[in-house]
Amino acid sequence: MRFIADLHLHSRYSRATSREMEVESLAHWARKKGISLLGTGDFTHPTYFAELQAKLTPAEPGLYRLKNGEQGVRFILQVEVCNIYQEGKRLRKIHTLLYAPSLQAAERLNAAFSRRGNLLADGRPTFGFSVKELCRIVFDVSPDSVVVPAHAWTPWFSIFGSQSGFDSLQEAFDGYSDRIFALETGLSSDPPMNWRVSALDGITLMSNSDAHSLSRLGRECNVFADALDYWELWEAVRTRDQRRFLYTVEFFPEEGKYHLDGHRNCGVRTSPAETRAYGQRCPVCRGQLTVGVLHRVEELADGPPGRIPAGAVPFKRLVPLQEIIAVTIGQGVGTLAVRREYDRLVAARGGEFAILLELGKEELASFVPPMILEAILRVREERVTITPGFDGVYGTISIFEDQPVGTMSPSQTRQMHLF
Repeated sequence: MRFIADLHLHSRYSRATSREMEVESLAHWARKKGISLLGTGDFTHPTYFAELQAKLTPAEPGLYRLKNGEQGVRFILQVEVCNIYQEGKRLRKIHTLLYAPSLQAAERLNAAFSRRGNLLADGRPTFGFSVKELCRIVFDVSPDSVVVPAHAWTPWFSIFGSQSGFDSLQEAFDGYSDRIFALETGLSSDPPMNWRVSALDGITLMSNSDAHSLSRLGRECNVFADALDYWELWEAVRTRDQRRFLYTVEFFPEEGKYHLDGHRNCGVRTSPAETRAYGQRCPVCRGQLTVGVLHRVEELADGPPGRIPAGAVPFKRLVPLQEIIAVTIGQGVGTLAVRREYDRLVAARGGEFAILLELGKEELASFVPPMILEAILRVREERVTITPGFDGVYGTISIFEDQPVGTMSPSQTRQMHLF
């Protein structure tokens, strides 16, 4: 039985996050999507943690469900933390995902973290100590907790980021590097890009949505063969057991907002070769170009494009169903017309992922309008045209050549910070 897990999201207590991001709404949308397991997000925030204690009850070992409401959706205790600190004469800014095996373990972690920073300030807490110290605290307090570098290649706030990261996991985590068995690829990279770096051959690649609003759930996720408890889940991830960890669902990485280099203020998008030719300076204003994910991967890569390491977990690329609907009916992603058609479709056949991943053409044709069906099939076959993202600007994907996916009005564009 397919088991979809999205293990990185945020609650309403994180900055620039929808007020709807709380566990009842998350569970409702997980059912619409066809997601079985969600990260809670933000378990270090005192107010949100009290909500989790009040609203969740144990299910399988290490997992939780709602006491009332959607009973089939499971939650895993998750938080993203930010560490900003000086090391090696550089300012480091790293985001890391933490997973706790129980509410009791999360409570102990919160007590330890509360002595080192203000947990009420943001759902994603910021600490002034290193990721090595973070690991020391986490594993001393809760040995069964899991630490995963978040969106590993994003220029700012990531383990390999061009602006503030490191060149290796060993350099960042030192004596704790053997406890790091997975990393999150992020929206602007995909497995083939990471496979070019042989130092990551023993690391499992995961994909998650980093959702700040409900409709973004599952835009990247992980697909397992069966329901798993906390310890089985992480064992399947650690060992890359392809009988249990089937594949990841990926953005087209070009759609990520840091895929290429560039300078947003001047509207300049550059390839790595062009950036080098410009001396990393914007050709318009001569300011510093933001070095994107593709460029950074090329800096650390020691293998050619197309290299696949032994034991690599497979992947599939998708475009979210709401974006597919938007392009076919010529409406913005957030419009009422798109939402109504989306709700109709996901109610008809078991959720969004059944439509995007599983149902055959004939079955889809029984309830999906012809143009939307054609778009779904084109995305499955990766017959799309992509204008890459750069310097915080999302890329655009065209399914039909004259219309980019997710065309938005100016007011909707202003709301894109809600991820």
